[in-house]
Amino acid sequence: MNPMRPVLIALSQSTRARRLMTHYGPVRKLARRFIAGETLDEAIAVVKGLNQSGIQATLNQLGENVVSPQDVRCAAEEYQRLVQRIAQETLQSSISVKPTHLGLDLGEDFCYSQLRTIVRTAWQFDLTVEVDMEGSAYTQATLNIVHRLLDDYRNVRVALQAYLYRTQEDLKRLIMRGGSVRLCKGAYDEPSTIAWRRKEDVDASYACLMLMMLSEQALQNGFYPALATHDHNLILLAEREAIRRNIAKNQFEFQMLYGVRRDWQRRLARDGYRVRVYVPYGTQWYPYFMRRLAERPANVLFITRALIDG
Repeated sequence: MNPMRPVLIALSQSTRARRLMTHYGPVRKLARRFIAGETLDEAIAVVKGLNQSGIQATLNQLGENVVSPQDVRCAAEEYQRLVQRIAQETLQSSISVKPTHLGLDLGEDFCYSQLRTIVRTAWQFDLTVEVDMEGSAYTQATLNIVHRLLDDYRNVRVALQAYLYRTQEDLKRLIMRGGSVRLCKGAYDEPSTIAWRRKEDVDASYACLMLMMLSEQALQNGFYPALATHDHNLILLAEREAIRRNIAKNQFEFQMLYGVRRDWQRRLARDGYRVRVYVPYGTQWYPYFMRRLAERPANVLFITRALIDG
């Protein structure tokens, strides 16, 4: 594991570091590599460019750990507008939400009511709502909400994290329901009591879970796999498995982050695979950006040099 990762994750939660770094020019410039912009119009322009390249998107208004009911309702209203804008612009895009942006810290029922309204609106426009997965303290509550939503709506996809020991059982349940999962490795600093910490172990877990998602049983149940990885070895494994099982290229999709592995995004799209890029936008970009740095420690050197030169 990258030794800087726990430090960067801790900094992502620091109010003092947030104030310092969000007002520093070189940091803001680097953040634009991973953030589409601070406004919806900027994000829409990015999505249009991706769509023109044959790549779909999922739009996310950045924000998390909102504890004011009024602010939560404002965020929910923004997501309603986002859904309508996607429909008006005929974009190939889903939306992604973080449960703590919609008040999960205020209780499951409160968050569920906000998210259900968004899901219902998205259903009317035939759009998918992707429910992001945050730190392990929120895993069970997030899944509780998702399963409640799946009782009434099928346009819900939840993210699962391969580094958590519990994910295999969580995935089995969703496969049985014929739902949809966005499988990622995991971006939070979790203890070894609940998560694999060595890269080799996380990769092995991801591969095992991915093969479950591409299994005959899963696809027969109507399960839809979304494989969120930039690891070329795992991408190649998925391609080989799809060929071996004669799985059509429209029966699953690859997902990647905005600003990461653009070469592989284009290659997979050219080869006829469904590719979806996560496009975040908004003023609350700092925690997300720091988690991306934790995944790419080479960028820390860039910031260090900028701070010294500045």
